[in-house]
Amino acid sequence: MSTKVLLADDHKIMRDGLHALLDAQPEIEVVAEAENGRKAVQLALEKKPDVIIMDISMPDLNGIEATQQIVSTLPDVKIIALSMHSDKRFVVGMFRAGASGYLLKDCASQELTHAISVVVDNQTYLSPEIAGVMIEDYMNRFPSNDTSVSTVLSAREREVLQLISEGWPTKQIASHLYVSIKTVETHRRQIMKKLDIHSVADLTKYAIREGITSIEP
Repeated sequence: MSTKVLLADDHKIMRDGLHALLDAQPEIEVVAEAENGRKAVQLALEKKPDVIIMDISMPDLNGIEATQQIVSTLPDVKIIALSMHSDKRFVVGMFRAGASGYLLKDCASQELTHAISVVVDNQTYLSPEIAGVMIEDYMNRFPSNDTSVSTVLSAREREVLQLISEGWPTKQIASHLYVSIKTVETHRRQIMKKLDIHSVADLTKYAIREGITSIEP
């Protein structure tokens, strides 16, 4: 039986390249593609793939948040993070969210099929270039009551923060998330209060620094 794979990356040329690579493997079937994290969540629930190749920096909903949402509903799915970043924050963020592997984009063509076979076998995969990052030791430096964005803000607040930092108007955010404008405004006030940040510009800087949005400074 073939391994069903979902590709999630906001760059079509990257998706096309990965799709072509995987099409050459008779034991792998690409069942869907998503251009952002929210679409990846939707397609994961519809297609129920065995493995998801998840870009971290995507608009609307980033890969870390998407991974957390998918794993909470589909705990058996294996998610391989795909990123240009070897920064510890991104690596730890993805594994905390429930990823089973972490692959650097510039190594994808050489490592992807092997990474898929590793995670399907219930093992963890790390690109050799970042294998030296001590994931467990690093995570142990942060107690469960730490003040990282994942613990300070709720999942919905992190979604709202990403959309605000990407320039979405309040009315559009409300429509997109199926909530009222008043609810979005309440979330924004709570985010600013929790983070002790008092302007949208500073919220945007914070979101970029923490890897919540793919917008470049």
